[in-house]
Amino acid sequence: MTTHTSGYAPVNGLDMYYEIHGTGDPLVLIHGSFSAIGTSFGKLLPYLAKNRQVIGVEIQGHGRTADIDRPLSPQVLAGDVAALLGHLGVGRADVLGYSLGSSIAFHVAQQRPDLVRKLVLASFSFTPDGLHPGLADGFESIRPEHLHGSPFHDEYLQLAPRPGDFPMLCEKVSALMRDLVEPTAEEVRSIQAPTMVVIGDSDIIRPEHAVETFRLRGGGVAGDQAGLPDARLAVLPGTTHVTLVHRAEWLASMIDDFLAA
Repeated sequence: MTTHTSGYAPVNGLDMYYEIHGTGDPLVLIHGSFSAIGTSFGKLLPYLAKNRQVIGVEIQGHGRTADIDRPLSPQVLAGDVAALLGHLGVGRADVLGYSLGSSIAFHVAQQRPDLVRKLVLASFSFTPDGLHPGLADGFESIRPEHLHGSPFHDEYLQLAPRPGDFPMLCEKVSALMRDLVEPTAEEVRSIQAPTMVVIGDSDIIRPEHAVETFRLRGGGVAGDQAGLPDARLAVLPGTTHVTLVHRAEWLASMIDDFLAA
């Protein structure tokens, strides 16, 4: 990736890292847990930045953003993203979140509907049973050694201001999963921003849950009679949770079409 601009923003006690690529209408990218801009969006970002100003962020304790003495939660991290946009002078943007980032993106749209024009939720679950059985338990008990040698751990060691904080990151992500306050179906329904729901057909998110989210966002109608809804659903074939964001050309073409509609 060629970085156009990068820096650190003082928000809510953090020195929050961000990158800006390309020019045009702003699109914010929020990565997944244990990840950073590179491992979540390294393949996808160059496609999206061809026609847009893409703002990649790195949340508390991830990538180049050092941890602080504060628990992680999607609600709090959403507040950080909103504060970053204020710091950058971005009044309204499209927002794409992947994995944990999708929950953060959802809460940005819920907390600050004035900031979010359109919303892309990739691998989003709003209830514990949105994941395949047993997977949530694994996230709640993850240990540092489970990730040693993975691209996520390698990226962390390369980028983190304090590489020795990785065990603390694992503890905080586990606590986040244990203490997660999930939105209700009514809260999902009430989001104002038109929404695109994306999963892989072999994702950690059950296909039935993605369809439920799509319906709550106004999808699931007979478009030839009722007209196309504001919501969209994309299920990428032959695609897992990790490889979802590697399907760069597929994803970019669908996201571009949704954001331009």
